[in-house]
Amino acid sequence: MSYDNSPKEERECDRKCSTCAEREACPDAGEEESAKRMGKIRYKIIVASGKGGVGKSTVAVNLAAALRDQGFRVGLLDADITGPSVPMLLGIEDRGLVEGRDGILPVDAQGIKVISMGLLLESSDSAVIWRGPLKMAAIKQFLGEVDWGELDFLIVDLPPGTSDEPLSIIQLVPELSGAVIVTTPQDVALLDSRKAINMAKSLKVPVLGVIENMSGLVCPGCGEVLEIFGSGGGERAAKEMGVPFLGSLPIDPKIASLGDHGETFSGGRDAASDSFEHIVDELKRRLSL
Repeated sequence: MSYDNSPKEERECDRKCSTCAEREACPDAGEEESAKRMGKIRYKIIVASGKGGVGKSTVAVNLAAALRDQGFRVGLLDADITGPSVPMLLGIEDRGLVEGRDGILPVDAQGIKVISMGLLLESSDSAVIWRGPLKMAAIKQFLGEVDWGELDFLIVDLPPGTSDEPLSIIQLVPELSGAVIVTTPQDVALLDSRKAINMAKSLKVPVLGVIENMSGLVCPGCGEVLEIFGSGGGERAAKEMGVPFLGSLPIDPKIASLGDHGETFSGGRDAASDSFEHIVDELKRRLSL
């Protein structure tokens, strides 16, 4: 099967994606369905990082939970096809996806609509050994064949880096509200976070702000904050790159424990929860809410 790979604006296509025989080879297949589904969602926010291990998924899950707690209708798309962690962080690993009348039904995680490759695997230890085209096909399905319904927010947890999955999400989701970049204070993480910021800028995605995670350790005994990785690097990087700084989150043993048990930390009354509440308020301000 051949396909004209010239830019979309230079091609003529009078067929619908849903009935096109060449949809598997077409780079634009799925855009029609995605645009229709995404049109029912008011704000679409990607949570990105230049490298792994910075707590991006934890931030994405707790952002979704905080918005839900404020009365918003929220969906959460885990776009990390080969390393999905959202089901564990929300305690829904034993749930599965089913087909509904209008498409695939997201799993309801205490009021958050969730889609993740982890909900399709036989076990959490199953490896997804896929090349790029298969990952892209899965993302198109998650966007165009899932019955998200009407939402106030869709939070998209991107895999680290600036290649296949982030690029596909940005290209397939119309009218992205913006990107939240998660980093840690170390120079190596800040170097990669700059790349994520530049990716968003080059693709005309507004950068809503930078979050510095693991900014000091909260001592469980005395409550003092110990800057074991340093602090302030995220704010400096945001200033240098000309983007907003949303706030910082400390290292708190409670956060790791709650995530391991499928619970969120937003909504509590401690340093980490208070810091996150400030971040959510800043994000809403950037969206003029």
